[in-house]
Amino acid sequence: MAFVDPLTIMLVAVAASTGLIALYLYRLAKGRRDFEDLAIAIFFTGLFDFMSGFFFSFTWPFPGNLSAYNMLFGDPMLFLGLIMLSSSVMLYKKINPKVISIPAFLLGLYLLVETYAIAALGLESGAYFIPAFSLYLFATLSAIFSPIVYLDAKKHAYAYYFVIALLIITALLAIFIGCAGIYEHLASPP
Repeated sequence: MAFVDPLTIMLVAVAASTGLIALYLYRLAKGRRDFEDLAIAIFFTGLFDFMSGFFFSFTWPFPGNLSAYNMLFGDPMLFLGLIMLSSSVMLYKKINPKVISIPAFLLGLYLLVETYAIAALGLESGAYFIPAFSLYLFATLSAIFSPIVYLDAKKHAYAYYFVIALLIITALLAIFIGCAGIYEHLASPP
């Protein structure tokens, strides 16, 4: 089997996913309740997240010690896909998806361990360390603070804007790393 590295497109999908979540929270903070257009976009982005995370977690061909990268990248993507898919169905059926913040919070705890592992185990180094560590740190914070959806958006808009800012930073980091990776892959294909 030929080696396939889908990491770059997965990073673009992370940017799209976090951008859509930020847009959802922004609309909530502004008092909007029409999410049908977001439901469809979140569904297809979530489907891609789920499928690529599944592929990455279970079949990405890194042997031995490098198999940690399957967990580091694939598992959170798989779980993000599940969160996005279930959220999209709830939005489409006009069910408030705030309960999804509970698994999102748990994803944040998982990402917290991975963020620590990046530094403690040297999973990224050199020029890649700061962007990768920052991406995981901001994704962790975004997920851990996701239960803000239980706060009244009118009274606590600042809390919503705080998480929106975390998500936008996460999206920018993901697209930056993804685009840098695309260039590197094009410059020296496997």
